Formats: sequence, structure tokens, C-alpha cells
Amino acid sequence: MTERTGITSIKGNPLTLLGEEIKVGQKAPNFKVRTGLAPNTEITLDSSKGKVRVFNVVPSLDTGVCEAQTIRFNEEAVKLGDGVEIMTVSMDLPPAQGRFCGHQLKGAAKIKMASDYAEKSFAMNYGILLKEWQVCGRGVFVVDKNDTVKYVQYCPKIEEQPDFDKALQAIKSLL
Repeated sequence: MTERTGITSIKGNPLTLLGEEIKVGQKAPNFKVRTGLAPNTEITLDSSKGKVRVFNVVPSLDTGVCEAQTIRFNEEAVKLGDGVEIMTVSMDLPPAQGRFCGHQLKGAAKIKMASDYAEKSFAMNYGILLKEWQVCGRGVFVVDKNDTVKYVQYCPKIEEQPDFDKALQAIKSLL
């Protein structure tokens, strides 16, 4: 298993990412995550084939930074239209993600929630599993309609949001 250091930290303390680094131009790896309140509902990369996919990755929706990041992507999803699917990936259990959508997004979620708690396949396949905590790190991945990775950001500081302007520029270039 590949361990990568020097990429991300929290409050100046380095963290270790597990899995291979994803790079622009490569084919997006497949994954299997759970969604919704039914934990047996699975989503894979192919579940949204034919759309531009944005994977908004956060450690836990129960933190202010992750909450703000997810709310921002939900707001952007409204503007981007049906040709784009935005999915927030975390290790939060599906019922907790459902409560987040009900409370923080006021039931108006335009994004999908995906829980990687069962297999950690997204986190491992996208090289964003934090070894020390066994949760996802913070990042954004944009994948085009043909499953090619077009934008990657592994956030250097877990306590800071991603660069929304660059992510949105990458998304809009694919529309």
C-alpha cells in the first residue's frame, strides 16, 4: 500500500495519505460507496456515466469546514445544471449524511451524498485516505463524461477549504 507524506497536514502537523496519487489525464478509478438512508444502496463510477462528475471529498460533515464546503458545492450544483453530478464523499454513515441534508441543506440537496465507510474503496482508489484517522482527507476531483480525470486538488491543509474558483473553472470547461 502506497503511503504519501508531505501533501496534507492539520494545524502544521503532517498527515499520511494512503493510496496512489490521482493525476490529471488518467482514467478515473472505479469505486463502490453507499448512498442515502439505505446502507445497501451502492454507487460506482459508472452510476453517473455520461455526466461531468465532481467528487467533493471531506473528512466529516460534522465539522464546520466540511459543512461549509458541502453547502458551497450544493449551491454551485444548482447553477451548473443536470449535466454535472456533484457527490460529497465522506466516511460519515448514510443516516448521518441524510440528517445533514435535512438540516444543513434544508432538504434541498442538489448533490449526492456517498459514504465510503464500508469498503474505503473511494478513499483508497483516489489516494485520499488519512492513515492516522482512517477517514477521507479533503480534496476535489473532476472527471469528464469519458471517465478522464480533468482536475485534482488534495488540500494541503485539512482545516482549509479547497480552491473553489479553480474547481469551478475546470467543471465549466467541460460543459
